[in-house]
Amino acid sequence: MEKNVLKKISDYIFEISKSYRKDMRVPGRIYVDEKMLDMVVQDKSLDQVVNVATMPGIVDYSIAMPDMHQGYGMPVGGVAAFDIENEGVISPGAVGYDINCGVRLLRSDFKYEEIKDKIVDLANQIQRDVPSGLGRGVREKLSVGELEKVLKNGMKWSVEKGYADERDLDFVEANGCLEMADVSLCSDRAKQRGLDQVGTLGSGNHFLEMQKVEKVLDSKVAEAFGLFEDQICFMIHTGSRGFGHQVATDYIKMMMMVMKRYNIVLPDRELACAPFESEEGQMYFKAMACGANFAWANRQMITFRMREAVNRILKIKNLDIVYDVAHNMAKLEKYDGKELCVHRKGATRAFPAGHEELCEQYRKVGQPVLIPGTMGTASYVLVGLESAKESFYSSCHGAGRRMSRSKAKKFVFGADLRKELEQKGIVIRAQSNVGLAEEAPLAYKDVDNVVDIVDKAKLSKKVARLVPLAVIKG
Repeated sequence: MEKNVLKKISDYIFEISKSYRKDMRVPGRIYVDEKMLDMVVQDKSLDQVVNVATMPGIVDYSIAMPDMHQGYGMPVGGVAAFDIENEGVISPGAVGYDINCGVRLLRSDFKYEEIKDKIVDLANQIQRDVPSGLGRGVREKLSVGELEKVLKNGMKWSVEKGYADERDLDFVEANGCLEMADVSLCSDRAKQRGLDQVGTLGSGNHFLEMQKVEKVLDSKVAEAFGLFEDQICFMIHTGSRGFGHQVATDYIKMMMMVMKRYNIVLPDRELACAPFESEEGQMYFKAMACGANFAWANRQMITFRMREAVNRILKIKNLDIVYDVAHNMAKLEKYDGKELCVHRKGATRAFPAGHEELCEQYRKVGQPVLIPGTMGTASYVLVGLESAKESFYSSCHGAGRRMSRSKAKKFVFGADLRKELEQKGIVIRAQSNVGLAEEAPLAYKDVDNVVDIVDKAKLSKKVARLVPLAVIKG
């Protein structure tokens, strides 16, 4: 798509008119600046924004965040809300293959100066204790019955097993459990893939980072989040592993077969969907909830192992959860009294102060919005704003790719990148140099630019900037 198709609404908002293509039901809305727009037109993500705008029951806009890039059906960085009482649909492709891929931030009471000599020991211990890598599982598998408890109860299972405290639930989206989960709607193949993966990191862009709060940008909100300058924090980025991938695979196939029954015609079969209230729509919604619950239990098990690792090295266990938020999910949310199915794919929920779903500690200031950067670059904590209602209380989810993994490997040598990062004082623990090359900072947009856009567009507000001290990857 050419840039001249987009109408400039403000310095940070561009629109694709509903008249651009006759099958569009709503306009496309893109949160970018002029600089970012030059990157966006280099792939098919804008065409995907238009395709999403053709889906039945879509409300207001087909939306994309500044970290947008081409994805499966819906662009990564996409947001779309569907009126479930007026033809609204649910689409597995618009959620993505890694259901409830998300980010968790843990905070310590330590300052950098107090533990700087222990960073290498901490990185080594965490790498030993948290399995990572493609397909990597744990030594002891869960039984199918125990896994089904995970899928049904999410982090409530973690509390029952002693892997979490009750207080942890307050600082996790949906308290770490979607109640509508129905394990009978998940295939045996999906369950088999999940048996040994609760508490594992995986590969690709998933990571664990030890970070330092470099700068507090909003002292009042940072205090509410328990953050202060030079503080040691830990960030976890992973999702539902092979289980979630299989659930998506199973239901994308199902949706492709049933669309004709509901007279749904779309320009891209990757957006295959069914009416939310249909039998198939409800089946996917409840199976997706199992994937979400798996992911929360997975991040909690990793948290448990990290707490144990930190205790071995520093003799403390008090790593508190700042927040845990998903960025691949379909959720029922109310807007102006109307219940909508909000799809966020590579986009982060960003509820404002006063929202009923927030815990008491955050209700006065708003939801923490966690935005990871790339290896060697910053990550951010932001806070949700009421003005983000126009994006269905959504923000970006990271830096966003600007280069495919295969292309990145042509430009970056993993061994050289490892050396470069270590020269900057960042401890790198990764299974392979090839994996490092695929996730090189060069392959991503500038996270400072991305976060600056959502801040200036008033989708969320900057609270703190964090920089990496150690990175553990699969």
